[in-house]
Amino acid sequence: MDDDNAPVVLINVYKCDPARQEDLIEYLTQLAQAQRGLEGFISATLHRGLNGKVVANHAVWRSREDWKAMTRDPAVVAAMEPIMAVATFEPHLYEPGEVIE
Repeated sequence: MDDDNAPVVLINVYKCDPARQEDLIEYLTQLAQAQRGLEGFISATLHRGLNGKVVANHAVWRSREDWKAMTRDPAVVAAMEPIMAVATFEPHLYEPGEVIE
């Protein structure tokens, strides 16, 4: 799907030292709070890896353009600084898929 105005899902897995997982959760919560009031934000869900080494963020944005605009927001850029100090990550955008319940 190449529609820049279709909803997108961000799935981002952050890798960290197990001793920093709770710090990372707190930093990601602060990041989500900074994103929350931005145009196009729909939701974010954080998941702690049971191995203590990862945290996953599943976020939904109204469009790819809204997501791109978020990445340039000064509050979001500032909220990313402590995250980058404790974790590595590789974000990927997805189009919504099948829901199986």
